[in-house]
Amino acid sequence: MLVLLGIAFLAGVITAISPCVLPVLPIVLAGGASGGRRRPFAIVAGLLTTFVVSILFAAYVLDKLGLPQDLLRNLSIALLFVIAATLLVPQIGQSIERALARFSRRSGKHFDSGFLLGCALGFAFVPCGGPILAYVSAQSASVNFGFRPVALAIAYALGAGVVLFGIAVGGQRIAVPLRAHALALRRALGAVIAVAAVALVFNVDTKLQTSVPGWTDFFQNHTERTAFARDKLYGKAKFAAAQTPAAQLPDYGAAPSLAGGGNWFNSAPLTMQRLRGKVVLIDFWTYSCINCLRTLPQLEAWDAKYRNEGLVIVGVHTPEFAFEHVASNVKDAVRRLGVRYPVVQDNDYKIWNGYSNQYWPAEYLIDRRGHVRHAHFGEGEYDRTETLIRRLLGVDRGTRTQVRDETPGGELTPESYIGYARAERFVGGELQPGRPAAYRFPATVPQDDLALDGQWTVLEERAIAGTGAKLRVRFHAAKVFLVLGGKGKVSVLLDGKKLRTVDVDGDRLYTLVAAPHTLDSLLELRFTPGISAYAFTFG
Repeated sequence: MLVLLGIAFLAGVITAISPCVLPVLPIVLAGGASGGRRRPFAIVAGLLTTFVVSILFAAYVLDKLGLPQDLLRNLSIALLFVIAATLLVPQIGQSIERALARFSRRSGKHFDSGFLLGCALGFAFVPCGGPILAYVSAQSASVNFGFRPVALAIAYALGAGVVLFGIAVGGQRIAVPLRAHALALRRALGAVIAVAAVALVFNVDTKLQTSVPGWTDFFQNHTERTAFARDKLYGKAKFAAAQTPAAQLPDYGAAPSLAGGGNWFNSAPLTMQRLRGKVVLIDFWTYSCINCLRTLPQLEAWDAKYRNEGLVIVGVHTPEFAFEHVASNVKDAVRRLGVRYPVVQDNDYKIWNGYSNQYWPAEYLIDRRGHVRHAHFGEGEYDRTETLIRRLLGVDRGTRTQVRDETPGGELTPESYIGYARAERFVGGELQPGRPAAYRFPATVPQDDLALDGQWTVLEERAIAGTGAKLRVRFHAAKVFLVLGGKGKVSVLLDGKKLRTVDVDGDRLYTLVAAPHTLDSLLELRFTPGISAYAFTFG
């Protein structure tokens, strides 16, 4: 545990010098310069307090109250503008100080105002989250956590606080020779905080995560991103090395529980105890994932052929997008896709985390004693998996299933997300997260890149089409798929020629292009307003 706390502390230090915190640093520098000797301590104390509270509790509380997840960040930015105004206009500062006079007499106005500034920064601070923060956030989502995530959050915050304290002290020392020009200094510092707050309004902090070279990547790769750190956080990845030669069949111990999931389809709730004596194939999937959909025919064939021999396939539906959390959507997908084996809805990722899984699709093969004997991640290798199924079942007679392997081969355009959280390779101007904006196509779209045109509202995991909304992508593949939501139409143009019109009638994966051979083409899509675009996949 002490080693992990040390890694968390170092991760905080690295975060505090990484590109995405650049908009915050001028505020810390200016805040330290605008008060007495206790001011840097107050700023860092306020920042660490609200930062720790934010990552441990804020998301859960806001969700339960039905409030926007960015509410505290927006309030913090508003508070930064107020603090800037008190420095720019002395009369405003005096009015606020009089209103808070009894607090100031108790602890000192420089400490109080510094703590308040730190609190604002704590909620506005958006770190370059790595495995440490991902672990803390996941553990705190249900508020069923203990000492370890709290300790890690504090250690992480202290690491960042050491750097930020040094910056605040530096600002104070820079300001000492300028005390004779106190009014001008005060206004200059107010202007710095105001400009930095404007940068936060326009999400400069999040944009810097992708647009500025990650000069701290080397250090992160050797601290919190190492296999050692991941193992300390989540435990050994039990099945990460499970893809062994067919001649061997290792025993990886008792299979994790199926408890913690939500709705069950095609079956009453199952447990590993109840499945004892059966050979079980656990398939992690989600209904808008093309890789998962290409795997389904093989799974359905195995279910039909080996169910009477003792095979039970359990589909664990772990969602990627928000609409995949809806039980009726999953139920409709199970029916539409012809899935007849049991499916459990794993909205909270409890079964996923129990297996330390990281992939869609992923298959885990479990013997009659309830022990994991094999795992495969991604598509393909169906012959090998079927051989192991037959071996565990003791089936040595009869023909094997005959399902065409649709796994694509060769280099293809990579999966591409439209929402700003995972957006990559967009050209023609930066995305404007969270608000309606007008975009224009660039003169050319490079290979594998995407571009927007017309009115779009780009949210975390999707983009909503407005008036004249268009999207281009230059791809290398035979097939193009796009997850869409809402209702309307999408016109599909290939190299400038109309190919087809897609009727969008719900949230799911749609086929846009299905050519008999690989293409190198420019795809243009034209949307009716209100349609949501989530992610491209290529085959």
